Amino acid sequence: MIEDESAGAAAARLTGCAVTGERPLSEAVTEVALGGGQLVVVKGDEAPGAVRAEAAGLRWLAEAGTVRVPAVRASDERWLVTDLVRTGPPSARAAVRFGRDLAALHASGAPAFGAPPPGGPADAYIGLAPMRNVPAADWPNWYAEQRVLPYLRRAVDAGSLRPAEATVVEQVCERLPQLAGPAEPPARLHGDLWNGNVLWGADGHVWLIDPAAHGGHRETDLAMLHLFGCPYLSEVLDGYQETAPLAPAWPDRIGLHQLFPLLVHVVLFGRGYAEQALSVARAALAG
Repeated sequence: MIEDESAGAAAARLTGCAVTGERPLSEAVTEVALGGGQLVVVKGDEAPGAVRAEAAGLRWLAEAGTVRVPAVRASDERWLVTDLVRTGPPSARAAVRFGRDLAALHASGAPAFGAPPPGGPADAYIGLAPMRNVPAADWPNWYAEQRVLPYLRRAVDAGSLRPAEATVVEQVCERLPQLAGPAEPPARLHGDLWNGNVLWGADGHVWLIDPAAHGGHRETDLAMLHLFGCPYLSEVLDGYQETAPLAPAWPDRIGLHQLFPLLVHVVLFGRGYAEQALSVARAALAG
């Protein structure tokens, strides 16, 4: 890592191209113009393994040839350079196509639940939060042990959840083999599929950014789309169901799959998300 290197300087060093301009998009993300007229996005992250995990995830999703993701132009341990996605308005037609492509992405599979992308580290991230990828053959036990319970413990230790409240989530984990629905093969997941990571491209296609890619249950990506809303979500689901129909009663399991990201939000942002996490846990038990 080069200390105090700017995003533009990193882009020039990593791509070998002259830089003609740069425009900050956020604290960590910069739009950079290269000498040939190409616009790229340069993202900086000093968390150990974070850039490597994201680059590996983007390449793994791209390898499936289904959902569009920006190409990785270059990366090192601190910087990631990807093509810029030119955005446009959402549309029902793009949403249906996205649903079909997402179903095909999931069907491209993964070696195991929790499997990291090829070349990706076991210790990865979902947004700013650590997310460990440890392969397992069984989804319910893996989801409990590697996703829900670690963040439940952190939430309790931080005082964002009371120990008595945690027992509700622990009961869900104990009953996961019965609550999880029919067994599914490991799917190739984006892993952090909230609306902010869904870009409606000017080319009429949906593009996905900032993955927390791993092998998981396909209903997890769909639950994330529901969690914070997504334009034309019903059309996305129509396209998905046309391509790969979901198991019966899958809407009843949406909250179950939202439990992990909600607990991540409890740990990152405090008590405000605790009641929502407890609500979906209680609903899962009641169902």
